[in-house]
Order: sequence, then structure tokens, then C-alpha cells
Amino acid sequence: MEFSQQLSTTPKSDEERAAVLANPGFGDHFTDHTAVIDWNWTHDGGRWSNARIEPYGPIALDPAASVLHYGQEIFEGLKAYRHADGTVWSFRPEANADRFNKSAQRLALPELPVEAFVESLKEIVKADRSWVPTGDGEALYLRPFMIATEAFLGVRPAREVSYRVIASPAGNYFGGELKPVNIWLSTKYARAGRGGTGEAKCGGNYAASLAAQLEAEENGCQQVLFLDPFNDDAVEELGGMNVFFVFDDGRVVTPTLNGTILHGVTRKSVIQLLKDRGLTVEERKFTLDEWRRTAANGTLREVFACGTAAVITPIGQLKTAEGDIASPALAADSVTLGIREELLGIQTGAVADKHGWLTRLA
Repeated sequence: MEFSQQLSTTPKSDEERAAVLANPGFGDHFTDHTAVIDWNWTHDGGRWSNARIEPYGPIALDPAASVLHYGQEIFEGLKAYRHADGTVWSFRPEANADRFNKSAQRLALPELPVEAFVESLKEIVKADRSWVPTGDGEALYLRPFMIATEAFLGVRPAREVSYRVIASPAGNYFGGELKPVNIWLSTKYARAGRGGTGEAKCGGNYAASLAAQLEAEENGCQQVLFLDPFNDDAVEELGGMNVFFVFDDGRVVTPTLNGTILHGVTRKSVIQLLKDRGLTVEERKFTLDEWRRTAANGTLREVFACGTAAVITPIGQLKTAEGDIASPALAADSVTLGIREELLGIQTGAVADKHGWLTRLA
């Protein structure tokens, strides 16, 4: 797909950009441009058109736009990494494109060709290459999203849609040096239900998790964990990350994808890297009772969460209203730290990409 370019006439100055890159935070600052593709319904199924790069700025929406009333929208998240030779690469963008289209199917939105998805990433990075950080563990976070823009109040799939990509320099998701985070167990709220949108990456899932997230913060935790109360209190996922359990016999357990858990790209990659190391990975039901029991008898050695933003983060303890579950201190040769180092190494070009996961963007 051919992109036209309308570059910003008022980009941020070198000094402004340098100040941001010196302390990028996460999702606090945005680059000078956005990638856009329009979609319109036609009798033969619809058409994507007018692919372009334009200056970053407010989106003009009619007050009756479907996204504002019925939440018809989806998004993705991935990163662009600057390698030592100055080139910029992304990690498994085709997998993000596939998941984006699965989300589109669930929200009755049009699917975007994988080639157009990847090309949109290349185009925005080409326009804003100077925004890609160079610090250790830093990257340019890319946020593709799709919103229903048609103005109407009838309940049906929108016939006008906008696909966009914005970009934001990103540091450590939880801030500062890597250290275990505390997780709050939500028993009052559910993240998703069977037949719902749990597998889709849509804003409604995250909006529904915010009340539980506030509850977590009130209890001194950085994240919240959700269970399936209709399935023996099976562990599902955190507010925005998948979770793994490492045992003393070389097994690693992660909740099976059952229709309510997001198909994490990082999760999929971690499973492959664990298998590469000869570890046995079990994708199965893992209950809160099993977590308590194996933590108490010492067979559970490590717990970590993973996702695009935070990559891999060790979990220090699960806090609950009925007592906490602590994880042992991480050893220097722990699976958690080893997998994190290997994954970041592949993403940044410091470790060989044996699986062909990297795509050059610029």
C-alpha cells in the first residue's frame, strides 16, 4: 500500500525531543506524526484507501460517531528497537497484525491486510526515526488502533472506519530498575466472560479492569490478577499481562488460552524460548489453590508476568484479602531473569534471532 506524506510543519525542536528521550516514561509523550488509513463500506465488502502520514494531532469526530456510543474499536501494542548499528527493528509485527485482525473479527470491524499493517509501522518510524530511544531497555512504543467513525445511532457495524498508528518513546513500564512487583487478587471483579471479548484487544476490556486496578493500588500493589470463579478459581491473567509459574523440577505452567485470555505475542515467544532451554511448558488450568499449595511446600520457585510494555516482570507476592502468597527471592541464574535477558537481547539485536522474529522498519 502506497502512503502519501504530509509532514508536520511544527515538529518538536531538537531540545524538546532530547528532554523527552532523557526521561521517556511510558505513554507520556508522542512523536510528530501519525499513520492513517481510511475504510469505507461498499456493496462488495469494503475498501481501504487514502493511506497517509500526517501531523500528530486531535481527531475530528462527529458526536454521533459509533466508537463514542458502542465502543467499536480495537488496538495493538508493539515496540521499535534501535540496534547498535543505528537500524530500527520490530519484534514479530506479523503476529500483532494477525491478533489485530482476530480482534477486528470479534468487534465486527474490517480486517487490515498484514502487509498494510507492517507498512504503516515502517512509514511512521521513517517519519519519526529520531524519536527512537537509545537507552538500555528503551524503545519506541507503537500503538496501532482502529475506531468506528461513522455518525449514526443504530446498532450495527459501522460503515466508516479509521485505522491509525501513533508512537511514544518508552522507558521501563514500572519505572526504575527491575524489581518484583506486588499483585492484588481481584475477587469482586471479572476481566472477561465466556463468549465475551477476552481474547480481543479492545478498550472495553481494559476499562472494565480499572476499578480492580484502583483496588490494587489501594492495597499497595502495581497490578491486579483476575480469576475465573466458575472454573475452580483458575488463574487467568493480570490487567494487561500473561502470567507464568516456574517449578523446581523444570516445569513451567501458564494458563491455557480458553477464550477469555489474550493471546499474548510475548507469551507465545516466552513459551518458545523456554522450550529452547529444554524446559517443559504446560498450558493448562492453574488454580489459586494450587498456587497457595505449591508456594507453601516450596515446589513453586518463580512467578513472572509478561507483555509488550513490561516485557518480563517478576512477581514478588500475590496479596489477597485472605492472606498473601509470597514468591522466593530470585536467584541470579533464575529462569525469569534468564528469559528476560534473552528476549530483550533478541529484540535489541544483542542476541541472535534464531526464529526469524525481527522485522526491519528503518
